[in-house]
Amino acid sequence: MRRLFPACIDNRLRGPRVALWLFALITVQRVALSFTHMFKSDGGAQSVSTMPLDTYPAGAAQNIIGLMARMGLEQFLLALLMLLALVRYRSMIPLMYLLLVLQYVAGRGVAFMKPLSLAGTSGASTP
Repeated sequence: MRRLFPACIDNRLRGPRVALWLFALITVQRVALSFTHMFKSDGGAQSVSTMPLDTYPAGAAQNIIGLMARMGLEQFLLALLMLLALVRYRSMIPLMYLLLVLQYVAGRGVAFMKPLSLAGTSGASTP
């Protein structure tokens, strides 16, 4: 528990060095994913997640693209926190790993309760 909630949040990583490198790779991946959702014309909905946007009314497709862009913004803000932990507050990295695991598990739960209807096999995970 001391690694998850250190008494002092500093730039000292109390754990294996490989955790730092893996965290850096995950951070870069998160930034790239967020940029895909924010800046691709379809928000990654059709090109990555195989949502059949061309079969939806224009307003519905635009709403999905807008929601994907907002999701990308949320992912980018989390990635900024990850980058801050990586550069300045490394003692937070174990807590950030826990947050990523919780986000993944909760995303799977939501995907199970509210599955997406896709046109094919998605290039991305559904949560």
